[in-house]
Amino acid sequence: MRVLLILGVLLLGACQGVPVMPEPPVQAESGAIQDLRSGKLLTPEELVARLSRAPRVIVGEQHDHPEHHALQLWLLRAMATQRAQGSLLLEMLTPDQQPRVDSLRQHQAAQDLPDDLPGALAWSPGWDWALYGPIVRYALLQPYPLLAANLDNSEVRNIYRQAPALSGEHSNAASVRNELLQQVRDSHCGLLPESQMPAMLAVQQQRDRRMAERLLAAPTPVLLFAGAFHARKDVGVLVHLQDLDASDGTVVLMLAQKGTQVSPRNADYVWYSTRLPEKDYCAQMRQ
Repeated sequence: MRVLLILGVLLLGACQGVPVMPEPPVQAESGAIQDLRSGKLLTPEELVARLSRAPRVIVGEQHDHPEHHALQLWLLRAMATQRAQGSLLLEMLTPDQQPRVDSLRQHQAAQDLPDDLPGALAWSPGWDWALYGPIVRYALLQPYPLLAANLDNSEVRNIYRQAPALSGEHSNAASVRNELLQQVRDSHCGLLPESQMPAMLAVQQQRDRRMAERLLAAPTPVLLFAGAFHARKDVGVLVHLQDLDASDGTVVLMLAQKGTQVSPRNADYVWYSTRLPEKDYCAQMRQ
């Protein structure tokens, strides 16, 4: 409830257009924000100043962590006090939703957005609207575009049936493929047969390639909000940017729970948040 109230206050302030950096939605405890390249600890204001100098910023999240979404909304607002935003990309939006998004952006006043905004967007129930709704609503009211960064379901089905060739030595490196295969196994609790692993890997990597391509096509400066594995420098979108000869100027901020190990191989910056109670996702999947 506290996080949702904070999000509401942030949204109200954004609509008033005050060009002053807002207070962070969660207290940045000592050591919570770190420059992983130098080891230097940063304040939220220092982090924003550094991110604002990058033409492309990828923010990795844990999808079900409320603080991560509060911080993403804060970053959007805080970075807007440093420079004009070019665009926002979301993993949670697909190309077939883009016309709906564009239509809604023609009504850039809060009273013009429909009450049933998730329905108007054909929002996937797999993404908790209570967490993503404030970010989407804020972005729809801004002068810059809100853009889809994912694949359509039809594209996923086609990839699953017959994976297209993936060009590039970085994304095809054994270390990248093996790490992603293990992540697929772990995220499905070892319940998927090995025969499905190549197809699942292909879908994951084609999602990353799509995000890389969308980053390059989007107006800059651009922000991408995506899951942690998509954001990771060593296995995610950045290796595809390297294969596209366009990795320069991209910075990765990882939002992670306290106790999570994040290295300079994974991200440029990390912001540690509250550790959530442990959930046995595998027990739920086995039911």
